Amino acid sequence: MRAGWKATLHGNGFIAALLAIGVATALPTLAHADEWRVSSSLDAESKYGTDFKRYDYVNPDAPKGGTLNSVASGSFDSFNPYIVQGSPAAGFASFGGGILYETLMEQSRDEPSVSHPLIADAFKYPDDFSSVTYRLDPRAKWHDGTPITTDDVIWSFNVLKTNSPMYNRYYTNVTEAVAISDREVEFRFDQKGNRELPKIIGDLVVLPKHWWEGTDKNGKKRDVTRPTLEAPLGSGPYKLESFRPGSEIIWSRVPDHWAADIGVNVGRNNFDRRRYVYIQDESAAWQAFTKGGIEDIEAEASARRWMTVYNFPAFNAGDVIKREFKATAYQNMQGFIMNLRRPMFQDRKVREALTYAFDFETMNRTQSFGLNVRTDSYFVGGDLASSGLPQGAELEILNEYKDQLPPELFTQEFKLPVYETPQSERQNLRKAIELFAEAGWKIKDGKMTNEKTGAPFVFEILDSRQGSESTINPFIANLRKIGVTASLRVIDSSQYINRVNGFDYDVITSVLPQSSSPGNEQRDYWGSQAADAQGSRNYSGIKNPVVDALVDRIIFATDRDDLVAATHALDRVLLWNYYIVPQFSRPNIFLAYWNKFGIPDKQPEYLGADIDSWWIDPEKEKALAAKYKSGN
Repeated sequence: MRAGWKATLHGNGFIAALLAIGVATALPTLAHADEWRVSSSLDAESKYGTDFKRYDYVNPDAPKGGTLNSVASGSFDSFNPYIVQGSPAAGFASFGGGILYETLMEQSRDEPSVSHPLIADAFKYPDDFSSVTYRLDPRAKWHDGTPITTDDVIWSFNVLKTNSPMYNRYYTNVTEAVAISDREVEFRFDQKGNRELPKIIGDLVVLPKHWWEGTDKNGKKRDVTRPTLEAPLGSGPYKLESFRPGSEIIWSRVPDHWAADIGVNVGRNNFDRRRYVYIQDESAAWQAFTKGGIEDIEAEASARRWMTVYNFPAFNAGDVIKREFKATAYQNMQGFIMNLRRPMFQDRKVREALTYAFDFETMNRTQSFGLNVRTDSYFVGGDLASSGLPQGAELEILNEYKDQLPPELFTQEFKLPVYETPQSERQNLRKAIELFAEAGWKIKDGKMTNEKTGAPFVFEILDSRQGSESTINPFIANLRKIGVTASLRVIDSSQYINRVNGFDYDVITSVLPQSSSPGNEQRDYWGSQAADAQGSRNYSGIKNPVVDALVDRIIFATDRDDLVAATHALDRVLLWNYYIVPQFSRPNIFLAYWNKFGIPDKQPEYLGADIDSWWIDPEKEKALAAKYKSGN
């Protein structure tokens, strides 16, 4: 399984990308104010009630053992994921705990906007949402046997707010963390009425203060603000067993893990070892999967490959299985993100013109077997996506900013260009040329040229994925037809991460995951303050006061209806400003895997698949090892 996919599925994070972001609306009244609560929810009470024992899809008697082999792309040079510098190794997460650390609570795998106990066994907050108190589980301890304390929690909060751009913006309105007893930490806010903040404090990863403030084997004091390749102390289900810098990392399951019997872990974390091998070349990684022993699970991103290349011997013999998992979680906005820090992209007409040059329909038909769906919202797949013309509460919100918004936002339904026929191609490209002309660009000697400066319109699309040409090159070819010179540069993942963190690009392709309850994380995506903060997810560099105001309205939504109206308004403003050329999404997760696993009959409908609930079937593994002598 590719490390990047694993982070998306299990970290949002969401998910650190889907689970650990976007959670805002009224906390349901499951208890009186300032009474201890166990599992938290933002939309409705958890289906498990207040007595969460385990997920209903797991096998509580799943056997432990075996090795999960995965391929990671690029390289790594750090075991500290919470700073901008360095490329963290597979298994770590820039948001959330990865498999080494744990958070106060854990986002649910099978329900949106729900969290269950982990390091904290309960939390409480006052009526005005001005603070929240988390109570630590007395059993919680580090791998060295040292108890996890309130000092660890407070130190972690301060370190992460100071050094992690993501946590800094996520907890912007959290002013301090204070111990009020041996087991209780109170987090104080600089505002009231932010209904999301009490819950998302549960996403705080807790780091070992005593370890980071200690010295290494050479007597050198550790520095949490710098990259490191010293194996850190953790509290999670796995610890670092061995590694070869930049090429391999192996994690081993902690046999006496203190939280093994806590609800979120029952029936999960079943692999004794998790091995990640780094392979730079995408073709080599694919060949490694087909031969076995290097990669056990392939999360297939390409619909074309899913339909055409699964014809290798192991697949034909039934030793590799293809399976689609349907996920009800929100799909993601994926697209070409234009960097408004570059002058050429600062005119909305130019950005709209580039949108008209992207031919989704032909690409979907000729390359993807019609399996992809065009993305037409930043909040795909649910009630938060805007549609039609603004009306009701959404219209009332937008009318407050009417003189700062494109007039057509109020009179036209937002529609992306469609390439259905040769005629529609000509019409769309003609429209693109007209929009460029309105922005002061004309075709001269076959080149789109600025009428004032004489400079040609030239830009670069930066990527780190080998094989990205199939999506990007058709776009480049269409742009060439209207005199725009675009090129693709593919670099290694370490360089790519550093350049993206520093906003050193013209255009990138990226995914912006959302959840059913957006909130404070929207500042990191679109907020003006995030535009100049290295490592933020405001990749476009948006500095728009209307967007800032709408993000605040989402954060301070009073109920679900208020949240939906504000999110519709934000979605519409983002779309009509053409910050991104939307590409496509897919409602199903495509997984191919070697037939060595036991899998629960049921998988979580929300995420689609929870690999951590799978286990190794020793008889199947033994049979495969005898048949395919490679890899391990």
